[in-house]
Parts: sequence; C-alpha cells; structure tokens
Amino acid sequence: MQSGNQQGKGISKVAQNLAILRDALSDSAVTLIAVTKHATIDQIAEAHELGVSDFGENRVQDALKKRPLLPPQVASDSTWHFIGHLQSNKVKQVVGNFSLIHSVDSFRLVEEVAKVAEQKGTIQRILLQVKIVKDDAKTGFTIDELKDALPAILNMQSIKVEGLMTITPYDADEATTESSFNGLRQLRDQINEAFGTNLTELSMGMSDDWREAVSCGATMIRLGRAIFDS
Repeated sequence: MQSGNQQGKGISKVAQNLAILRDALSDSAVTLIAVTKHATIDQIAEAHELGVSDFGENRVQDALKKRPLLPPQVASDSTWHFIGHLQSNKVKQVVGNFSLIHSVDSFRLVEEVAKVAEQKGTIQRILLQVKIVKDDAKTGFTIDELKDALPAILNMQSIKVEGLMTITPYDADEATTESSFNGLRQLRDQINEAFGTNLTELSMGMSDDWREAVSCGATMIRLGRAIFDS
C-alpha cells in the first residue's frame, strides 16, 4: 500500500533515497540503520512500509516520545538501536529499551550498563566505541585501552559484546576515513584471534562516508540524511 504522499505526488523522496541505497548496497549483507533524529513520524512509518526494520536514535528521550506515536506494527516489527553518546544517568532508560547500544565508550560505562542490565534481569547487547585515529572531539576507547579492558568486559554476564563501532573525525579526508574504517576491522579480527571471541559487527559509516565504510567491511551503517532528507 502506498502512503498518501506517494499517491498524491508520485514516488516520495524517502522511497527514492532508499532505492538508491539498496541499488548501491546490492546483495551486501550490511544492515541499514535508519537514523530518526530529524525524521517525522510519517517518514519513519513510510520507511518501515518500504522494508526498513532497523532504526537508530541519538537521544533516549526522543526515541521514547516517538515510539508510542508510531503505528503499532512499526513499533512491534522494528529493531531499535541507541547510537548517540550515552551518559551514565541515562543508562537505566536505555538498557532494555534498545536492542543494541552502539556507543559504549568507556570501561566505566560498560560497568554501569552491566549493572543496570543485571538489575533488570536482562542481557544487553552492546558494541564498544573505539577511536582508531586521534580525535579530541570524540569519546571512545583507544586501541590499547580496549585491549586492556577486554578480559574484564568479557567476564560480565549481563552484557553481550557483539562488535565494535567508530565515528570518523568531522574533518577527515579520504585517507583518514579509510584508515579509521580499515583499522576497526583489523582490530576486531585481532581481538577475535587473541581472545577467542566471535565479534561480528562493525558499526561504521554515516551519510557522508557510508560507501567507504562498506568497502572497508562495515556490517552496519547509520544513515539519517541519506534516507530522510528531501
């Protein structure tokens, strides 16, 4: 069934954007996460109608306001990802309300997520955010910090580490972007070999650099403007 927007004005911009993305991704197994930070309720519902089932939010309060306003089938058939900077005082709201937290960026935050998950009687799936290249504007584990912390993190029973996430510097050139994305993939592979883990997910790439991320091995890309901008 077409939305009113599509019926009245032909194919919508959201539909056009998704068609372009799917054509570019082709048979890739990359999970497309539609970032709803600036999307309207109608746009989210339309994206779902067009086959999108993974949605990402940067702010927990925005997600918890929007989700009850969505059609019931959208709310029940969708997987929600928390992708923004997570403050310790928001952990109780995020744990259990999002299938996957992408932005666990410090050992202290890992401990807090694990503690709240244990209190709620759940196992929270997470990704560990890493700064592959120096970037004072971003939070995240350095490579050495992550390797030092991993033995303790992997022993926590109320969380499940599924992979790694990174964000490139705002002013990154092509070489820095590729270094960041390739570095994350190499780090995941090193961790799996050294610790006997099976981390599979690499969350990397946004609207400006998702093509480079996919070419470097991304398994999840986080796109807002590339889907919802008209």
